[in-house]
Amino acid sequence: MGKQIEITESSNLFNKDGSLVQMGWARKPLLHYNKEDIGKSWWRIKEWDHYSVLNKDFGFQLTIGDIGYLTQMSFVWLDFNKKIREDKGIMKFFTKSKLLPLSSEKDNLIEFPTDKFDASLEKKGDKRILKINDPNFLEKGLKGEIILDEKPDWDNTVVVTGYENPKLFYYNHKINMMPADGSIKIGNEKYTFTPDRSFGLMDWGRGIWPYKTHWLWGSACGMVDNIPVAFNIGYGFGKVGSKEGATHTENLVFYDGKAHKLDEVTFHHENRDPTKPWNFTSNDGRFNMVLEPIIPHKEKLNFGIIKLDSSLLHGLYTGDIILDDGRKIHIENMLGHAEDIYWRW
Repeated sequence: MGKQIEITESSNLFNKDGSLVQMGWARKPLLHYNKEDIGKSWWRIKEWDHYSVLNKDFGFQLTIGDIGYLTQMSFVWLDFNKKIREDKGIMKFFTKSKLLPLSSEKDNLIEFPTDKFDASLEKKGDKRILKINDPNFLEKGLKGEIILDEKPDWDNTVVVTGYENPKLFYYNHKINMMPADGSIKIGNEKYTFTPDRSFGLMDWGRGIWPYKTHWLWGSACGMVDNIPVAFNIGYGFGKVGSKEGATHTENLVFYDGKAHKLDEVTFHHENRDPTKPWNFTSNDGRFNMVLEPIIPHKEKLNFGIIKLDSSLLHGLYTGDIILDDGRKIHIENMLGHAEDIYWRW
């Protein structure tokens, strides 16, 4: 088993020279994103706030991503019964890394009004509130509000990852399971999220990476024998990807809000094909899962300086997880996602 350095003490993220004070994984975002000491200029900084809210019938995702020279606000509507995925996004240029908050935990409001649609993300106490209004979506209009209930006593997924270049980094905070309450209305049809069966995921990322980046990520959550269970798996960033000088992985299982740490998890797929099942195994034998696709999605963009090759699927996970104390938890058709993404940006 590789090193799994757990960060337990609060500190700044950066030293004065832009290098990382600490590297490792944590149960909470203990490090302060002291951006004034960041090691590179604004056009190299990548920042995003991403939310995904799913139940067995439908889902909604809202993302704002700022890469310095442009910011995109986008949303996705998923209908698992009809196996439909619809998305929409809009860009603003030369935002210069000034739009997104420095903390994933302090109250804040992100607004992004455009001539196409209005969207906002708000952190208010233990609630995270997503709002959307697009009068022209699918020629029917889409409008809604979803409130996610953050459990302050539950562990989260937090990683502070370094690179060979000490001024490159990745600081990531994920909340893998938040009960969701609210609704989305498309035309005259209302889709209601109830906290007993609808759960939200937050992915809050801040980083400066090499121009070419490849990552793999998967997540799922749900109730198992009336106990909340979630997991986060992934690799590809920084020294974790190279396994040389690695300080941690981001592989965690959450059982009743408590984190159980896994070592390395490998994604097995056939040419990144999202229409076929993906398999996942861990080197410590504690994670063995298959993901059956419901909605596969492939996307390629090439704007010269920016290039994307994305393979993504939402579907149902089935398999077994072994907790830190040796208990085996069987997962049966748990809704989640996995992705394998190459970026040049």
